[in-house]
Amino acid sequence: MLLKIYPENPGRRQINIVTECLNDGGIIISPTDTVYGLACDIYKPKAIERIARIKGIKPEKANFSFICHDLSQLADFTKPISNHIFKMMKKAFPGPYTFILNANNTVPKYIQSKKKTVGIRIPDNNIPLEIVRHLGHPIMSTSIRDEDDIIEYTTDPELIYEKYKDLVDIVIDGGYGGNEGSTVIDCTGDEFSVVREGKGPMNIF
Repeated sequence: MLLKIYPENPGRRQINIVTECLNDGGIIISPTDTVYGLACDIYKPKAIERIARIKGIKPEKANFSFICHDLSQLADFTKPISNHIFKMMKKAFPGPYTFILNANNTVPKYIQSKKKTVGIRIPDNNIPLEIVRHLGHPIMSTSIRDEDDIIEYTTDPELIYEKYKDLVDIVIDGGYGGNEGSTVIDCTGDEFSVVREGKGPMNIF
């Protein structure tokens, strides 16, 4: 299904359709404030396995992120963080950043990396934020890449639908996506480090 949702004002009926799909163990493709990504409920291991198969990787080796609706959800899935890191995240979110944090025991084992870390995103896009808010807990997300050597990410939702319609349950048309990933910041050690410079500017430090 190709489902049109407007980021400025996501319709309740459309959000209901998406969250029902996720509750049933379905897979969606959703826009963020960077690129479009495959997503599912973090508590549905079969859906996570499906996404891993689509990407051709093992779940434990994937760089999956949690999309949260605000920083209040952090404590549910991460070990305590310093005031400095929290202030930096408060400045960065909602926005095009991924913070890698130490996971606590609440994070499902089948998506914890061997390092026991989790990537946290709060994108500046109302569609995934409303989905998470309505679902009641984070969704797992991973960006979709293009095989094209020049275009790293597909930005047109209709082209994404043509490519993935037989592999996923819903492709959300939230308008054209970006073609630059999030800035990734590792906060698991004593000092934070930038893993990847992306769309998020460096002036938050």
